[in-house]
Amino acid sequence: MTRPARQCPALSVETQHIDDVGPLIGLLDARQPLLWMRRGFGLVGLGCALRLEFSGPSRLADAAAAWREVAALSHVVDPLGTPGTGLVAFGSFAFSAHSAATSVLIVPSIVIGRRAGRSWITRIGAGDLPPAPDLGSPAGGDPVTPATQFQPGEFSPSGYLAAVTAAVGSIRRSELSKVVLARDVVGKLPLGADLRGAVDALGGGYPDCWTYAVDGLIGSSPETLVSVDHGTASARVLAGSAARGADAASDQDAAVALATSSKDQDEHEYAVQNVLASLRHHSADVTASEVPFTLKLPNLWHLASDVEGTLTDGSTSLDLLAALHPTAAVAGTPTAAALTLIEKLEPFDRGRYAGPVGWVGADGDGEWAIALRCAQVAPDGTVTAHAGAGIVAESIAERELTETRMKFRPIIEAFS
Repeated sequence: MTRPARQCPALSVETQHIDDVGPLIGLLDARQPLLWMRRGFGLVGLGCALRLEFSGPSRLADAAAAWREVAALSHVVDPLGTPGTGLVAFGSFAFSAHSAATSVLIVPSIVIGRRAGRSWITRIGAGDLPPAPDLGSPAGGDPVTPATQFQPGEFSPSGYLAAVTAAVGSIRRSELSKVVLARDVVGKLPLGADLRGAVDALGGGYPDCWTYAVDGLIGSSPETLVSVDHGTASARVLAGSAARGADAASDQDAAVALATSSKDQDEHEYAVQNVLASLRHHSADVTASEVPFTLKLPNLWHLASDVEGTLTDGSTSLDLLAALHPTAAVAGTPTAAALTLIEKLEPFDRGRYAGPVGWVGADGDGEWAIALRCAQVAPDGTVTAHAGAGIVAESIAERELTETRMKFRPIIEAFS
């Protein structure tokens, strides 16, 4: 159901401990998977008790206000008190204030979770609680997604090269310091395709990333936008990347070159300072890693910094989304100038790519990533994926195009 928060029904919520249910992927709905998973922690959603939709410049603030009302109206029985138990909503938000894509919070009818060796089931209803599903029976069949071939979308490789060259010109004219430009590829799945195979491939191939599936948006993101747990906010900032080497020696050389690259260090510093400035309004003691570290993923090295602070104003994770999004890592610096240039140079609506994706609990705590390494699957089976690169004054267009090819790899492999 989709309705303004003030017309939402009072939800009944009950969580109870269960025996371990085995691999979470097999529990997913094959056509409308709801998932949030990393390193042994996972939430699977089945059905829909409540769906809230938002759009426009105030979509994040509206979602935070609506969720407070939903939580206040709900009756929650949660003896476990673990992150991810009790009332939970999965969410995905459009990147741009002008996007035609809908931003959503989805409260499932059933949530099955696992964390630190504990498993649970939460049932949620607007009246009577739904019956518990037979967790011994997977959603049906092996999780194999039909293969699709991706083709350039609205932004051809040559068009992307020209856009990067134009962006470098703007930066050298001191109109801005950095801009992130994305391009798109498009594929096609048969109607009603089983999407669990793609989710499984991402979760298995990138276990240290947040693997997610929310309202047709499927991906595996290495970048934590913000996590809030009992008054502590944390984030992981990624900016600057390099391809993995072909062997151990070249791989180490690639990591060292990235760590000592002034171009990548400058790009990374823009992103870190942007996050720190956004969080200082909510946390007086927020700090970042002294020196960026190299983060190893199966296909890329990233420059990474961890940020953490104690919240001093009672902000929820949804409140912080409104403060943080969009970060310099996916937009640029200064933000307003970067967004203007993105709208000028990118020939498409990013949709939910590079927007916040994650989950929120009744107390406002939650975990949110930036929707990267992802694809949006439309009802007609169209699959649209985006990948971007951070453009600074030293950028070379051909290298930035190569970076987007590397970043497409997880999705192209998952769907093929």
